[in-house]
Amino acid sequence: MVRSNQTSMVTEFFFSGLPELEDGNLLFFIPLLIIYIFIIIGNLIVFFAVRMDTHLHNPMYNFISIFSFLEIWYTTATIPKMLSNLVSKKRTISITGCLLQMYFFHSLGNSEGILLTTMAIDRYVAICNPLRYPTIMTPRLCTQLSIGSCIFGFLLLLPEIVWISTLPFCGPNQIHQIFCDFEPVLCLACTDTSMILIEDVIHAIAIIFSVLIIALSYIRIITVILRIPSAEGRQKAFSTCASHLGVFLMFYGSVSLMYLRFSATFPPILDTIIALMFAVLAPFFNPIIYSLRNKDMKIAIKKLLCLQKVFYASAS
Repeated sequence: MVRSNQTSMVTEFFFSGLPELEDGNLLFFIPLLIIYIFIIIGNLIVFFAVRMDTHLHNPMYNFISIFSFLEIWYTTATIPKMLSNLVSKKRTISITGCLLQMYFFHSLGNSEGILLTTMAIDRYVAICNPLRYPTIMTPRLCTQLSIGSCIFGFLLLLPEIVWISTLPFCGPNQIHQIFCDFEPVLCLACTDTSMILIEDVIHAIAIIFSVLIIALSYIRIITVILRIPSAEGRQKAFSTCASHLGVFLMFYGSVSLMYLRFSATFPPILDTIIALMFAVLAPFFNPIIYSLRNKDMKIAIKKLLCLQKVFYASAS
């Protein structure tokens, strides 16, 4: 699987971060396929459960449904190509395909990060200013924030991808990662790559800024919850935040391991594990967290599944 250095322009990149499968009996392919199917079905269930249950038509659940919808496309940007590479001896991707994968994967990730920040602010207003919450988080503002998160997430990365597309690439063309990512691709450019450090700083600032906003919001939220006199009131207030807090820790924990290490280098196997946490495991646990930690969501999912059973029974 090793290719010699090339002096001509590279037309394809070769993934070298994936395990060999010839003797593995689909050991990696089958679990990854099952996880991907679960991510798609799980997030679709969460999305439709929120949309079809009128009791969940409020800002918090609206943000959860949008987040679940983004998760479907977030994983679709990388996992199908991983699956294809696992069963193919030709583990290549065109430069255009690589840039598109980077753009959609990170744009969707940015949108999710912005949406998580919005959700933290929503919980802050709901718990710290409950009387003003209905007048602040109106349906119109909720829609604007959801759409704005997606638009800003996609526009934020566009100049970066355009700049990378202008770089000349030549051999070696091996990407030491399981999907196209900034640093592995920039390392293949046959030109000055000092911009990698600037890229790392920009990403780090964006991540740290979002984490600080969410952390400060939850510090304030927890402070207010602890002042609630009744234990039942404290438990009810915290239960509305527990799911979001769990997803926040999962999402930004894996993102931080991936992009807040600057010049630190990890062994290839550790790089692959971190990438799997970031791109596969975090999206896998999100629908579980939202469905198991939320009583209203459980009820909505049961209603949705019962409705499906009735539909299929009547159709047959």
